[in-house]
Amino acid sequence: MASENTALRLLLVDDELDFLRALATALTTRGMVVRTAHSGPDAIAMHAAARPDVIVLDLRMPGMDGLATLEAIRVVDGITPVLLLSGHADVEGARAALAAGAVDFLLKPCAVETLASAIEDAHERRGVVSELAERAQGPRPTKS
Repeated sequence: MASENTALRLLLVDDELDFLRALATALTTRGMVVRTAHSGPDAIAMHAAARPDVIVLDLRMPGMDGLATLEAIRVVDGITPVLLLSGHADVEGARAALAAGAVDFLLKPCAVETLASAIEDAHERRGVVSELAERAQGPRPTKS
């Protein structure tokens, strides 16, 4: 879960606008700051402008699909957790998404509670990984 001082910043990407709006509203009521995009190129631009804490991508979108969007984001950002959603039980799509760096793959319809929990877990794991990486680097030198 996000710290008390900062809300979790989520980028939610789906080409189904009604679904996108409903999900954004539901996650906002859970205290997340949600930005939405309805295409892969829009998601990439929004990611570049304001790095979210977590990204949720629809796998099947016209034009640039979720997998291509994930791969483009991973070129510039290997840290931000990305969850993939799909309305299709697509084992190969799930494997490809996880191989490309997605942290989870969920099927639509997905209960909002399940998705919110997956988002918060991904955010928490990112925080733990970042903290361990900082510790591994050792103490920072002080200026004399």
